[in-house]
Amino acid sequence: MISFLAKIFIPDYKNFNDSAVRIKYGVICGAVGIALNIVLFALKLLAGIISKSVAIVADAFNNLSDAGASVISIIGFKLSDKKPDADHPFGHGRGEYVSGLLVSFLILLLGVELLTNGIKAIISPIKLETTAVTALILIISVAVKFYMYIYNHSLGKKTGSLTLEATAKDSLSDMVSTVVVLISSIAALYFPHIPIDGITGIVVAVFVLKSGVESIIDTINPLLGVPPEKEFIRAIENFVMSDEGIYGIHDLVVHDYGPGRKMVSLHAEVDGYSDVFKAHELIDDLEIRLSNEFNCQVTIHLDPIDTKNPEIAMLKTLISQIAGEIHKDLTIHDLRTVSGEKRTNVIFDAVRPYGLPLTDRELKDAFKKKLSEYDKKYCAVINIDDVFV
Repeated sequence: MISFLAKIFIPDYKNFNDSAVRIKYGVICGAVGIALNIVLFALKLLAGIISKSVAIVADAFNNLSDAGASVISIIGFKLSDKKPDADHPFGHGRGEYVSGLLVSFLILLLGVELLTNGIKAIISPIKLETTAVTALILIISVAVKFYMYIYNHSLGKKTGSLTLEATAKDSLSDMVSTVVVLISSIAALYFPHIPIDGITGIVVAVFVLKSGVESIIDTINPLLGVPPEKEFIRAIENFVMSDEGIYGIHDLVVHDYGPGRKMVSLHAEVDGYSDVFKAHELIDDLEIRLSNEFNCQVTIHLDPIDTKNPEIAMLKTLISQIAGEIHKDLTIHDLRTVSGEKRTNVIFDAVRPYGLPLTDRELKDAFKKKLSEYDKKYCAVINIDDVFV
C-alpha cells in the first residue's frame, strides 16, 4: 500500500536523501497509520465489549492512542519541512525529533493506564466470553500491526527518521501484546478461576512501557547531541584523503540539526609550500564535492604543514608513538617547532579520547617526560583537544 501511494504522490520516490521526499513519506505513513489504527480500535473495542475483556479493551485504546500519535508525527514532519528563518537559522529539522518524543510520552502514559486497569482486573475479575469472532479480530490485528511494523521500520532505515522508527517499535510492541491477549483469551476458557485477563493486561502494559522508554531514549539522544555514526565519519575521512593534495585531516565536527540537515567542519592539511591560491581552490572544490556526496553543508579550514623539514617529520612520528603508548586512541596534529639557542619548543595539539583516566595536566606531563627522555632539548607545548566524533 505504501509503495503504491508513494508512486502516486511522490514523483522522486526513490530519492530517500531528499528532505522533501522524506517529509512526504512521513505524511503518507502517518495517514495510513491513522486509518489502520482507527479501524483496529473499532474492531477491538467491539471484541472487548463482546468478551467483557479488560485486556482487549485496553489493547483497543492502545490503537486509538497510536492514531493520535500518527497525527503528531504528521505535524512533526510538516514542522521539520519549514525553511530556515531569522529565529531558526539552521531550519526546523529537529521538530521531527520533538514529535517523536511526544509520541513516546503518549506510549508511556498509555502503558501506565493499562497497568492500572490490569491491576483492577486482578482485584475484581470478570468472567470472559471469548468467541470465534473475538479471536478472528485479534488475529487480523496482529497481521495489520506486523505490516505496519514492516513499512515503518523499512522507511525509517531508508530515510533516517527516528519518528518512523519509534512508530515501528510501537507497532511491534502492539503486535506482541495482541498475541498475548489472544492467548490469554483462549486460556481463560480453560482456567476460569484464574484472573488471566488482569495478568495479561499487566503484561501488555509492561510491553507498552518498555516500548515507550526505548523510544524516549532514541528521540532524546539526538536532541541532546550524539556522535555521528562511525560509518559516516569513515566515509568522510576516506573521501577527503582520496584527494592527492590532502596530507591529513583533524578537528572533524558534525552538527546534526535534523534528518538531512547536517553541518560538517574539518581541518585539512595541505603542503605549506604550495601556492596559496591553488590550495584555496583545492579546498573550495573539496567542500563542494563533499556537500554533494553527503548531502550536508561543509566548511573546511586550510591547515598548511611543513613537508620539507625532516626534523618535523621525525618528531611527528616520535610523538605519535608516544601518544600510542599513553592510550591507543590518543592522536596528535598541528605539530610545529620554534627553535631557540638552548631548546626547541615542540608545539602540537593532542586529541583526548573518552575514557582516558588522566587529567589535562597529567597528560601534558606524560608527553613532556617521554619527549625529554628522548632529547632534553625538546620542550613540549601542548594544547588538549576534545574529540567530537
